[in-house]
Amino acid sequence: MKNYSRIKKRLHRNLSIGATLIATSLVVSFGISANAVQPTILMGTTANFAVLAGSGISNTGATTISGTSGTDLGSSPTTSFTGDTLVTTTGTKYTAPAAAVDQAKTDLVVAYDDAAGRIPATTVTGDLGGQTLKPGVYNSASSIGLTGVLTLDAENDPAAVFIFQAGSTLTTASASSIALINGAQACNVFWQVGSSATFGTASSFVGTVLALTSITATTGASFNGQLLARNGAVTLGTNTIVHDACVTPTATTTPTPEATTVTGGELPNTDGINWGLPLALGLAIAALGVFGLLRSRRQS
Repeated sequence: MKNYSRIKKRLHRNLSIGATLIATSLVVSFGISANAVQPTILMGTTANFAVLAGSGISNTGATTISGTSGTDLGSSPTTSFTGDTLVTTTGTKYTAPAAAVDQAKTDLVVAYDDAAGRIPATTVTGDLGGQTLKPGVYNSASSIGLTGVLTLDAENDPAAVFIFQAGSTLTTASASSIALINGAQACNVFWQVGSSATFGTASSFVGTVLALTSITATTGASFNGQLLARNGAVTLGTNTIVHDACVTPTATTTPTPEATTVTGGELPNTDGINWGLPLALGLAIAALGVFGLLRSRRQS
């Protein structure tokens, strides 16, 4: 019985080692990551608006709003809109109470809370300029700044989502910009701001801005996305805003793979995947443990 107990312990150890090797093989071969892929933020009827405020909109220059998605402007519960005649848009300029604006504000609260609660998050501090970031959630307990160029790399996934969480302010410097590469889309970039956002002169910004308080766009600032202030005002001044819907890639037909003959106990390498050795070792170690247990039982 002592021999059986010893073999049983060895079996458990071998099975554990085998399972570890198999899991390692899958992680290495298929690129399984501990970071979950983030779904997009659902905007509801807020998607119909390029500019949405809580305590009014003020515009002081020739501002142009266009795009393939919503290009409306409105504010609720305060409906004031000064300088609306200087705004050119393909959408609607709401200057009086409207159910559509009220509903959009309700949906904005839901979207804001969703963005604020996303995890897991990578901690960022200070200025994001000069960095290249991959899809995911990025969190700063205080403010987020941008000087120079921030590059967002979707790694050839047009559905890749970027979410930035700022505990307080979001501030961009004059002439700062955001570059989208490898399939990144502005419609999948979100900035949840704990207080207010301010955009520098001639800066070029990308993404949906969800600010708890106010948003200020200085002269010449341009945007590919939305400006949404939950409680405060949105101030515009000679700006360009483009709000485009996401582009769905054209589906391509994948050829049916030909049958592959397995020789030498090694699994085939398919699409660059070579996981035969770790998997084979794991199975072999587990099999030895089972064989030892059966042998011990016959001898006892």
